Amino acid sequence: TLGFGMTTPATVAGKVFLIVYGLFGCAGTILFFNLFLERIISLLAFIMKACHERQLRRSGLLPSNFRRGPAMSGVGTLVGWKPSVYHVMLILGIFAITLSCCASAMYTAVEGWNYIDSLYYCFVTFSTIGFGDLVSSQNAAYQNQGLYRFGNFIFILMGVCCIYSLFNVISIVIKQVLNWVLKKFECRCCPKCHKSSARLGRRNAITPGARLRRHNISMDTEGQYDSDTEGRRLSGEMISMRELTASNKVSLAILQKQLSETANGYPRNVCINTRQNGFSAGVGALAIMNNRLAETSDSR
Repeated sequence: TLGFGMTTPATVAGKVFLIVYGLFGCAGTILFFNLFLERIISLLAFIMKACHERQLRRSGLLPSNFRRGPAMSGVGTLVGWKPSVYHVMLILGIFAITLSCCASAMYTAVEGWNYIDSLYYCFVTFSTIGFGDLVSSQNAAYQNQGLYRFGNFIFILMGVCCIYSLFNVISIVIKQVLNWVLKKFECRCCPKCHKSSARLGRRNAITPGARLRRHNISMDTEGQYDSDTEGRRLSGEMISMRELTASNKVSLAILQKQLSETANGYPRNVCINTRQNGFSAGVGALAIMNNRLAETSDSR
């Protein structure tokens, strides 16, 4: 998906072949990027967990003869531990910058560009933007041309994989920031507007607890002005007509709620551990990242 544009199909057969081959080629490339993301997250989680265990040993929270295995489940400091999304983003960012700097040094020496243009070319290429204003390997001849093209291929492949992984981690951070901003706006919103919006959103929702509290409050307030209610209660088995009506309404509300939940299915329980350290469920590459983080957090 770079699309530099310096080489394009000219014939109808070439264009048709490109369409057919591109369907499988792009799908296979995306699969390769997802697998790379899965392996790099597993490696980073393994290294960061080893560093975390070493830090715990130095602080005295783990015994010196501690080994990974079934005994890890008994250590409270390592149960459910996951690497932070910010640490993963920092490591991927450092690796991407290092890779871009090395590739820029090669392009500056071979292509004759200045270093800033080489960095610009690396970002445009690794992020698959592909403007095409700067394209490598376009001269007629190079010194050690085969070695240069092989190095160019390795740098582009690793750079695209690294930037792809970094973009997925940054998307998680952006989602966290947006959720935090939305919560701040909700807190500053007018309580009357918040109540009205909640009332409109839950117009058809049934809340037996609220009705029960409402009926209790109404009975308490009306009981202060009506003394005949207590007078009618001749024994513990007899209740007033108002209390009977209120109890029937609450029972009907509970029954209707149970029928609604049975028809629509009970709401899923959201696991709190999956939201620790900022990693939550996602789609595509985000789901792969979350699954790998969940798997690598356990002992091996």
